[in-house]
Amino acid sequence: MAKKQQAKQPPAQGRKPTHRLYRVVGDGKLATWTPIGAAWPNKDGMGFSIQLDAIPREGRVMLRVITEKTDGGQQ
Repeated sequence: MAKKQQAKQPPAQGRKPTHRLYRVVGDGKLATWTPIGAAWPNKDGMGFSIQLDAIPREGRVMLRVITEKTDGGQQ
């Protein structure tokens, strides 16, 4: 019998995400960046595990490296 998984699970083995996902609407300095999830590399380095907290219906999804200084997602 398969185990039921919770909707939100932290990264495996306590690893912290290395990337943040944003929904971006607009262009340039007028763009609105909304955080919608996180990603971290798989152990084999061939892909990413992605956790989405929201699924955007419009705009585009941007995957950005997490840095110390962020300004509303715009880096």
